[in-house]
Parts: sequence; C-alpha cells; structure tokens
Amino acid sequence: MTMMLGKDAQEDMMARGYSRRQLAEITAMLGAGVAASTMLGDFAMAQQQAARGVKGAVRIGSNECWTGPFPSGVQAIAAAGALGNWYDPDTYRNDLIKTVATVESIPESHIQLWPGSGGPLVSIVAAYCSPTKGLVTADPTFESAWRSADFMKAPIKKVPQPVGKGHDVKGMLAANPNAGLYYVCTPNNPTGTITPIADIKWLLDNKPADSMLLVDEAYLHFSDAPSAASLIGTRKDIIVMRTCSKLFGMAGIRLGLTFADPEVQKQIMLFGPSAGGLSITAMACGNAVLKEADLIVARRKEMIAAREQTIAWLTKKGIMVHPGSEANMFMVDWKTKPAKDMQAALMAAPEKVQIGRNWPIWPTVSRVTVGSADDMAKFCAAVDKVYKA
Repeated sequence: MTMMLGKDAQEDMMARGYSRRQLAEITAMLGAGVAASTMLGDFAMAQQQAARGVKGAVRIGSNECWTGPFPSGVQAIAAAGALGNWYDPDTYRNDLIKTVATVESIPESHIQLWPGSGGPLVSIVAAYCSPTKGLVTADPTFESAWRSADFMKAPIKKVPQPVGKGHDVKGMLAANPNAGLYYVCTPNNPTGTITPIADIKWLLDNKPADSMLLVDEAYLHFSDAPSAASLIGTRKDIIVMRTCSKLFGMAGIRLGLTFADPEVQKQIMLFGPSAGGLSITAMACGNAVLKEADLIVARRKEMIAAREQTIAWLTKKGIMVHPGSEANMFMVDWKTKPAKDMQAALMAAPEKVQIGRNWPIWPTVSRVTVGSADDMAKFCAAVDKVYKA
C-alpha cells in the first residue's frame, strides 16, 4: 500500500493519538495515489453536490443567493477571464488579501484564501481532531463538521441548540472539556440564529489551552452582528471562517477565507488545498464585491424584507416558525407532518418548490432558504395547496 499523506501530516496525526494501524486505515480510505488534501477537498465537494438544485424548480433549499454577484464582480470576472492563460497575471491574490485586510481590519499575514469554505472546514477538523481529541458542536448545525470528524475517527458531541437562540457554549464545554475542536456556526446553519460575541469569548477563555475554536461566519453578512475576527489578536487558538457563496452570490465561483495566526494557517494547509486551487476569476470577483458596502446593506435589507413577509404569512396561516433567524434561512415546524413528506409535497406542487432538508433532532422541522420575493410568493402558494393547519 502506498502512503499518500505527506510526511508532516503523518507526524502530526501520530502526535495527536493515531496509531500506525489507524493511520494506515485512513490512508487506505483515501485511495491509492490520491493525496490527503485532495480527498478531503473532494469529500467537502461531494456534500455540496448533494445539495444541487433541481432544474426548473424554485431553488430555496441550499441557502444559495437568489441573484448573482454585484455588477462590479461580474465585470471583474470578464476582465480576468481574458487573461485566463496566466496563473496570476495581475497579482489578483495579493490585491484580494489587501482588500480583505482593509475591510476586516486584520493583518494580511492572518488571511488565507480557499476555493470555498467547505474544504477548509474539513481540513480544520482533520488538523485538530483525532481519536483522543473530539469535536463539539451544536445540534442542529452544518453537518460537514460531523462527517469529517467521523471520517477522522474522532469522537463527536452534539449539544442541543436552544430554539430561537445561539449555541449553548457552556453546555458545549461541559459535553467534552478536553475536545480538540469546538465549532460555532453563527449565524447558525440551519437556524440562522446568532451566538453573541460575549458567549464566543467565554468559550475561548474557558476551553482547554491546546484546543481550537472555529467560528464559522458564512452567513454573517446577512446580519448586523459583529465578527469574531476581533477576538483573534495575538491568539493562536481561534479560527474565523468566511465564504462568498452566500450574500455575495458566488456559490459556483468558489471563494472562501480563513482568519487566523499564520502558524495556525500552516497547520490547516497540511490537510487541504489553499489559494493554489483558486481561479483568477474568483479572486478578481471577490476583490470587487467585498468593497461594495452600500450594496451589501441593500441586499441584506432585500433578504430581510422577503424573509419577514414570508414568516408573517406562515404565522397567519397557523404554521410555526422558529424565531431569531438573522440569515437567509428559517426553520418551519410542520408539527404533525414529517419534514421529508412536506419537502416531497412541495416539489410535487404545481409551483415545484425545492426547500431544504431536516435534521434528525427535529424530524418535523424544515429549513427554508430565503429567495427572491417571487420565489417566496411561489413557496407560499405551494404551502397553501399542500398544508392544512
């Protein structure tokens, strides 16, 4: 059997408690001739592919944005595309990092670019979890972290998410006081709820010194909540993760970011591809749209208006919606109807509406993405046909 893991990655995994037999088993799962970073990246991509929309349907199931990048981003893509014969003809990478540093008020050295955020999430779990150092998350939350930890043979603790609130950070620490990674998604996917900065800081200050705190802010631009990036400072035990797939409408373009100490970034990169996998079109687009402060606010307001109007309609119809969402999604409790049945019924309705999945902890609750005003009108029309309160 050929060992595909790099030497540094092998030594790191052995130091974190993997036996040689376990290391061999994980290597075998990677497949002959496939690098660990490639496999972990493909693992994340497979999850994204599973959530693809159905042609001709109203696509409010995968938390995609209802529209594409801002005009400046589209123009930047076109300009970069004309130079596609070069790897990085006009220092797109450096320009983007400078823009991010300015917008976020963090050092350039603390910024790493990625092709989306699914890959770095998997890589972070691989870097900090092991058979002796587990993962702690809320439940429900984005399942990629769970699947990655299971792949890495790491124990997983899931702490119930209070309805309408952020993560129970004290419960998370109590669930495993010696975890390798604590994962906080805020706004949370699927609930859209915010974990206050004060709670995140409490977890950061009270967790084990040798563990890592990952704060996933994929949906932060849909909210006015402050970023946990302000907590990084000189600390080496926190990572903040972002994506341009959501509010910026770049899900198919693939651009993600991690903010962390440079040494932490090197550790993550042992297990996954970084900016080397980015296209110049993605970097050019990101550099343009991240500067559009006014357009970000306008798009946020447009989403909030569609979300609140839809929730008001559902509430009037007697359908329960979990409170507290500050993102482009909300949770609908169908009560006596299994969520999977409602998902199928809405797809079978004349409007052909594709809503999101449910999580095992809440079998009658569906995640619904906020689309355009027209999308949400069709959703309401379909619900009116198939649901009887």
